Parts: sequence; structure tokens; C-alpha cells
Amino acid sequence: MKDDTMKDLTLLGNQNVQYPITYDNSVLETFDNSHPEMDYMVKFNCPEFTTLCPMTNQPDFATIYISYIPDIKMVESKSLKLYLFSYRNHGGFHEAAVNTIMRDLIDLMDPKYIEVWGKFTPRGGISIDPYANYGKPGTKFEKMAEKRLFEHDMYPEKIDNR
Repeated sequence: MKDDTMKDLTLLGNQNVQYPITYDNSVLETFDNSHPEMDYMVKFNCPEFTTLCPMTNQPDFATIYISYIPDIKMVESKSLKLYLFSYRNHGGFHEAAVNTIMRDLIDLMDPKYIEVWGKFTPRGGISIDPYANYGKPGTKFEKMAEKRLFEHDMYPEKIDNR
């Protein structure tokens, strides 16, 4: 018997899903958070993200990290996978991709807090790692977002694994 919080999901368990070939945020689906009274972090690690450079049409590869504190709604992971796949043939700068992903997820879920970090592999000898975050205005999460943004990457990683 399907959990009532999942009644509107169309992709989970569907073997006939069509992968989008262009950017498509309409594939995103939510389900009800079964613990809305709790503050907890959900993290997605997406190491196979690809998009296209809008100038050269060359592929860009990244790991996208999405962390959020849900409120009432949560993103369903298969729909998130399809959504991220929709960037495969989409041209956009790294910073735009990270901010669009975050904005689409805010519009979808209205989370208490969210951050999206793209760790792009180098091209032309340089890597770009855009980071964006958001905390619900007027809450402790707004202050958390500001603090995390100001302290983000204070201790950068050693680049020895790319």
C-alpha cells in the first residue's frame, strides 16, 4: 500500500520514464515531510552533473551538492535526478546553473534553508566552484544562510583529486 504522503508521485517506480533532453523544471515532484516539526538536513551528492558552455557548446562536468532543511515539502530524488539530467544539453554558465537549481528548488519546496554548491572540473586549467544559499526570511535560517555564506570556503580544499 502506497504511503498517502507519496500519492502524487508519478516518477518513483515508473519504468517508462522519458529523460528530458532540454532543461525542464516541471519534472520536479515533492512529497510531504513526515517530520516537519524537526530541523534536519538532507544532502544530495550528484557527481554526474553535465551542462554545456553557452559560448563553446563544450560539455562541463561537476559534482553538485544540494543540502536543505525541509519545511512541509521535500523533493523526490528520482525527479531531482531527471531534473539535473535535463541540464545535459542546456547551455549556461556554472554560476547560473547553481543559482537556477537553487531557485527552482526554493520555488518547489519552500524549504527552511537550502544551499547548492557546484564543484566543476577544470577546463582550460581553471575550475569554478559556485556556491549559493538561502534561508527563509524572518527566521533563524536567514541568519544561518548569511553566516554560512560569509564563512563558506574559509578553508579551501587542496586540489589534488581533480
